[in-house]
Amino acid sequence: MADWKAAVPGRSVVCVDPAVTEVQRAEPGAPARCPAMPGVCPAGPRRRHPGPDAAMHRILAIPDGPATVGEDAAHRIFNVSIALSAGRCLLSYVVLPVLAPLIGTAAGLTAAIGVPVAVLALVFDVLGIRRFWLAGHRWRWPMTGVYLAVIGMVTSLLVGDLVRLT
Repeated sequence: MADWKAAVPGRSVVCVDPAVTEVQRAEPGAPARCPAMPGVCPAGPRRRHPGPDAAMHRILAIPDGPATVGEDAAHRIFNVSIALSAGRCLLSYVVLPVLAPLIGTAAGLTAAIGVPVAVLALVFDVLGIRRFWLAGHRWRWPMTGVYLAVIGMVTSLLVGDLVRLT
């Protein structure tokens, strides 16, 4: 049995049980109520997803049940991951190409710095996608597209840096 008293503030939680014909929504921040057993959902937390959503939940290892992350957390990780990707591009194409010749360092320095920054940016991009899906955010599909475009660009830069290092 799953205790639903730890509902995510600001989100409604639904008790889903095939044996229960009447489902009651909890007020945001209040515990969910199941008509069969108040405060407990005998079937445990479950969400039903259409085909593409179910596939993304499997790929990203999103557990069934109510949203475990608020939308604010998804927005914060988005800001961090995009800032890392943008910072990596600025370092690779603006700052280091101008500074390296001025201070007389080798051109390989930009690749050596770009690789760890790119890897970190990719990790945060994947975390960002997962966070949007954990929150059940209404923009999760469009944001997944944005993230995949950024991941594609950062990956191509990472491959270029790895080629320059070898």
